[in-house]
Amino acid sequence: MEGKEQQVRLDDSEHVFHSWSAQRNLNSLPIEGAAGCFFWDYEGHRYLDFASQLVYANLGHQHPALVAAIEDQASILCTVGPSFANAARGELARLIAERAPGDLNHVFFTNGGTEANEHAIRMARLHTGRVKVLSAYRSYHGATAASIAATGEPRRWGSEPGLPGIVHFLGPYLYRSSFGAETEEQEAALALAHLRQVLEFEGPSSVAAILLETVVGTNGVLLPPPGYLAGVRALCDEFGIVMICDEVMVGFGRIGEWFAVQAWDVVPDLITFAKGVNSGYVPLGGVIVSAKVRASFLDRSYPGGLTYSGHPLACSVGVASIRVFEETHLLSHVREMGETVMGPALEQMAVRHPSVGEVRGRGLMWAIELVKDRDTKEMLVPFNAGGSENEPMTRLAQRCRELGVWPFTHFNRLHIAPPLVISRAELQAGLELVDQALLVADEYCEGARAPIADPILI
Repeated sequence: MEGKEQQVRLDDSEHVFHSWSAQRNLNSLPIEGAAGCFFWDYEGHRYLDFASQLVYANLGHQHPALVAAIEDQASILCTVGPSFANAARGELARLIAERAPGDLNHVFFTNGGTEANEHAIRMARLHTGRVKVLSAYRSYHGATAASIAATGEPRRWGSEPGLPGIVHFLGPYLYRSSFGAETEEQEAALALAHLRQVLEFEGPSSVAAILLETVVGTNGVLLPPPGYLAGVRALCDEFGIVMICDEVMVGFGRIGEWFAVQAWDVVPDLITFAKGVNSGYVPLGGVIVSAKVRASFLDRSYPGGLTYSGHPLACSVGVASIRVFEETHLLSHVREMGETVMGPALEQMAVRHPSVGEVRGRGLMWAIELVKDRDTKEMLVPFNAGGSENEPMTRLAQRCRELGVWPFTHFNRLHIAPPLVISRAELQAGLELVDQALLVADEYCEGARAPIADPILI
């Protein structure tokens, strides 16, 4: 395969313009194939996919039911315009609506998550007749015009000035509380008080929507403290604001629920989704629309659409995916793996490794927050570090790969989000490799003690 690998590298370096990257010194790893929770390169190195690629391969790689769905649909109808009705699109919309909370009974299909957030913002503005949208600083909502403006983290900076009317606020994050909180209850109350104050300063009657990730994904795996989402819902109700929950990353089983909001018993007005709806086998996303928002467009046209909205191949995989979830009781499997394997193992790592400041997560979505000093909580690398500043995280990620596990890293965190179909043995094996790799991070700790030599026990 040496010739094939060389051609893949050449074509990539000479002709592919990569996202979020300086192009000059890229050296992308050519991937030959994948199956289940693993993928491999042309030299035969196998990697346990602890990132589910970009947290979307919920059913793993080359799942036979999903591959068969593509083949079967392709033999019947490869494509059809969005103005027509087709079986795959209609069935998937019904299946999603049946699993969504409250009266979110209609689905507007997009090609991915960023488009879903674009259209959710547009719907909210048209529904309310208002312009402003509030979103959190610790957030990522996509890379197109409105979604990148709504994004709070540094990837937004290069696209500014952005869409007008976007206002950012601080969400809850107890480990690094912006409000001086000491408990989850205090953090929720103070974060809600801050959000109310931002609303007051901006003028509640000018705010169309509050957009937030139900569980903050790339920017920390931040679970909302009890009462926070309900408090946001109450603020939206008080001021006639549309509540949009971005579940592009956490929808469809990632934390053990169809939709993450169901874990906190909250019903937003719009839910955006993508990624896990069909494990990314064919690009697909969408907005689940409440009856109240849909009513705004019963007698006036919604001014938006996409050429490939509800593409039959993509929707057929979504239908097959939901069937797999239910036939294999996958949601309960995710909850069990989180409660009995992932959580306990990471808690042990937090004891073993001085570089681990906190572990947090739910289901099969967790973050290990890495620090130089547990007492001061100094981050292992500075916020938005680049170049040599990022050396500790670069070395950690490289060590993971050398050991055969492919990580997801962001700033000073190692995220663990494997395919939801991962077995107990695979998950345990991967966590033991992460445990070994963390010795690299320990080297940078102030007064680092020698780590305990015994392997983790689960």
